[in-house]
Amino acid sequence: MNKVTIYTSTTCPHCHSAIDFLKELNVDFEETNVQIDTDARLELIKQKIMGVPAIFINDEVIVGFNKDKILTALNKH
Repeated sequence: MNKVTIYTSTTCPHCHSAIDFLKELNVDFEETNVQIDTDARLELIKQKIMGVPAIFINDEVIVGFNKDKILTALNKH
């Protein structure tokens, strides 16, 4: 089973698209909104990630909404 965490912000349209895509794939995920959770925002900054969506799938990080990268990371290609 894949461990998936997606970091989002409220006003990010690509975040909403990524969430919808994960739901279409029936992938269980945890969402963290960095506008609300300042600790999460600081954690991303420590990792030099300055944009959302930031999607962590197992040990892989995908910054931005990229269907092909998500499918590959989930072994669904």
